[in-house]
Amino acid sequence: MKIAIGCDEAGVELKNILKEFVQSKGHEVEDFGLEKGESVLYPLIAEKVANSIAEGKNERGIIVCGTGIGMAITANKIPGIRATVAHDVFSAERSIKSNNCQIITMGQRVIGPESAKTVINAWLESQFVDGSSTPKVEKMIEIENKYRNA
Repeated sequence: MKIAIGCDEAGVELKNILKEFVQSKGHEVEDFGLEKGESVLYPLIAEKVANSIAEGKNERGIIVCGTGIGMAITANKIPGIRATVAHDVFSAERSIKSNNCQIITMGQRVIGPESAKTVINAWLESQFVDGSSTPKVEKMIEIENKYRNA
Protein backbone atom coordinates (compact mmCIF):
# COMPACT_ATOMS: atom_id res chain seq x y z
CA MET A 1 0.00 0.00 0.00
CA LYS A 2 1.03 3.61 -0.52
CA ILE A 3 0.75 5.47 2.78
CA ALA A 4 0.99 9.25 3.26
CA ILE A 5 2.34 10.35 6.63
CA GLY A 6 2.73 13.74 8.26
CA CYS A 7 2.86 15.59 11.55
CA ASP A 8 3.23 18.93 13.23
CA GLU A 9 5.98 19.76 15.71
CA ALA A 10 4.06 17.98 18.51
CA GLY A 11 4.19 14.67 16.66
CA VAL A 12 7.63 14.46 15.05
CA GLU A 13 9.04 11.62 17.17
CA LEU A 14 5.98 9.38 16.85
CA LYS A 15 5.63 10.13 13.12
CA ASN A 16 9.22 9.03 12.51
CA ILE A 17 8.73 5.83 14.54
CA LEU A 18 5.51 5.01 12.67
CA LYS A 19 7.09 5.81 9.30
CA GLU A 20 9.87 3.30 9.95
CA PHE A 21 7.36 0.75 11.26
CA VAL A 22 5.09 1.06 8.20
CA GLN A 23 8.07 0.74 5.87
CA SER A 24 9.22 -2.38 7.75
CA LYS A 25 5.82 -3.90 6.91
CA GLY A 26 6.59 -3.47 3.21
CA HIS A 27 4.50 -0.37 2.53
CA GLU A 28 5.64 2.63 0.51
CA VAL A 29 5.56 5.87 2.53
CA GLU A 30 5.35 9.46 1.33
CA ASP A 31 6.43 11.79 4.13
CA PHE A 32 4.78 15.22 4.23
CA GLY A 33 6.94 16.31 7.21
CA LEU A 34 7.84 17.71 9.65
CA GLU A 35 11.26 17.09 11.07
CA LYS A 36 12.59 18.09 14.48
CA GLY A 37 13.04 21.84 14.79
CA GLU A 38 10.50 22.70 12.09
CA SER A 39 7.16 24.32 12.82
CA VAL A 40 3.93 24.59 10.87
CA LEU A 41 0.24 25.17 11.46
CA TYR A 42 -1.04 21.58 11.63
CA PRO A 43 -4.01 22.12 9.29
CA LEU A 44 -1.52 22.58 6.43
CA ILE A 45 -0.07 19.09 6.98
CA ALA A 46 -3.52 17.50 7.34
CA GLU A 47 -4.59 19.16 4.09
CA LYS A 48 -1.52 17.89 2.20
CA VAL A 49 -1.95 14.31 3.41
CA ALA A 50 -5.70 14.29 2.76
CA ASN A 51 -5.31 15.81 -0.71
CA SER A 52 -2.74 13.17 -1.64
CA ILE A 53 -5.38 10.53 -0.90
CA ALA A 54 -8.29 12.39 -2.49
CA GLU A 55 -6.16 12.76 -5.65
CA GLY A 56 -5.29 9.04 -5.65
CA LYS A 57 -1.56 9.49 -5.03
CA ASN A 58 -1.73 7.53 -1.76
CA GLU A 59 -4.20 4.92 -0.52
CA ARG A 60 -4.21 5.79 3.19
CA GLY A 61 -2.73 8.33 5.55
CA ILE A 62 -1.35 8.60 9.07
CA ILE A 63 -1.18 12.03 10.69
CA VAL A 64 0.30 12.75 14.12
CA CYS A 65 0.02 15.85 16.29
CA GLY A 66 -0.41 16.40 20.03
CA THR A 67 -3.85 14.78 20.27
CA GLY A 68 -4.86 13.80 16.72
CA ILE A 69 -8.09 15.76 17.04
CA GLY A 70 -7.34 18.87 15.00
CA MET A 71 -5.72 16.82 12.27
CA ALA A 72 -8.82 14.63 11.93
CA ILE A 73 -11.13 17.64 11.87
CA THR A 74 -9.05 19.29 9.15
CA ALA A 75 -8.61 16.16 7.02
CA ASN A 76 -12.38 15.63 7.07
CA LYS A 77 -12.83 19.02 5.37
CA ILE A 78 -11.33 17.60 2.16
CA PRO A 79 -14.09 16.19 -0.08
CA GLY A 80 -14.05 12.42 -0.24
CA ILE A 81 -11.97 11.95 2.91
CA ARG A 82 -12.99 10.06 6.03
CA ALA A 83 -10.50 10.50 8.86
CA THR A 84 -10.65 9.44 12.47
CA VAL A 85 -8.68 9.67 15.69
CA ALA A 86 -7.88 6.19 16.97
CA HIS A 87 -5.69 5.21 19.88
CA ASP A 88 -6.95 1.64 20.33
CA VAL A 89 -7.05 -1.44 18.11
CA PHE A 90 -10.83 -1.86 18.06
CA SER A 91 -11.47 1.74 16.94
CA ALA A 92 -8.71 1.54 14.32
CA GLU A 93 -10.15 -1.67 12.86
CA ARG A 94 -13.72 -0.38 12.90
CA SER A 95 -12.66 2.87 11.22
CA ILE A 96 -11.82 0.78 8.15
CA LYS A 97 -14.25 -2.12 8.42
CA SER A 98 -17.34 -0.03 9.24
CA ASN A 99 -16.52 3.42 7.85
CA ASN A 100 -13.94 2.87 5.11
CA CYS A 101 -11.74 5.62 6.60
CA GLN A 102 -8.61 6.42 4.67
CA ILE A 103 -6.84 8.41 7.39
CA ILE A 104 -5.99 7.64 10.98
CA THR A 105 -4.76 10.38 13.28
CA MET A 106 -2.96 9.99 16.58
CA GLY A 107 -1.68 12.14 19.38
CA GLN A 108 1.92 11.81 20.51
CA ARG A 109 0.80 13.19 23.89
CA VAL A 110 -1.88 10.48 24.12
CA ILE A 111 -0.27 7.19 23.03
CA GLY A 112 3.15 5.63 23.43
CA PRO A 113 5.19 4.33 20.50
CA GLU A 114 4.69 0.60 21.09
CA SER A 115 0.93 0.95 21.53
CA ALA A 116 0.80 3.17 18.45
CA LYS A 117 2.58 0.49 16.40
CA THR A 118 0.04 -2.11 17.56
CA VAL A 119 -2.84 0.17 16.57
CA ILE A 120 -1.30 1.03 13.19
CA ASN A 121 -0.62 -2.63 12.46
CA ALA A 122 -4.29 -3.51 13.07
CA TRP A 123 -5.34 -0.56 10.92
CA LEU A 124 -3.04 -1.57 8.05
CA GLU A 125 -4.35 -5.14 8.14
CA SER A 126 -8.03 -4.10 8.13
CA GLN A 127 -10.05 -3.85 4.94
CA PHE A 128 -13.49 -2.50 4.12
CA VAL A 129 -15.75 -5.29 2.93
CA ASP A 130 -18.95 -4.56 1.06
CA GLY A 131 -21.76 -5.57 3.39
CA SER A 132 -23.94 -4.21 6.15
CA SER A 133 -21.86 -1.03 6.51
CA THR A 134 -21.98 -0.16 2.81
CA PRO A 135 -25.32 1.72 2.98
CA LYS A 136 -23.98 3.78 5.90
CA VAL A 137 -20.83 4.78 4.03
CA GLU A 138 -22.90 5.55 0.93
CA LYS A 139 -25.17 7.78 3.05
CA MET A 140 -22.10 9.62 4.41
CA ILE A 141 -20.98 10.27 0.84
CA GLU A 142 -24.47 11.39 -0.15
CA ILE A 143 -24.59 13.88 2.74
CA GLU A 144 -21.11 15.15 1.89
CA ASN A 145 -22.11 15.65 -1.75
CA LYS A 146 -25.27 17.50 -0.74
CA TYR A 147 -23.25 20.11 1.14
CA ARG A 148 -20.31 20.13 -1.27
CA ASN A 149 -22.58 21.36 -4.04
CA ALA A 150 -24.51 23.81 -1.86
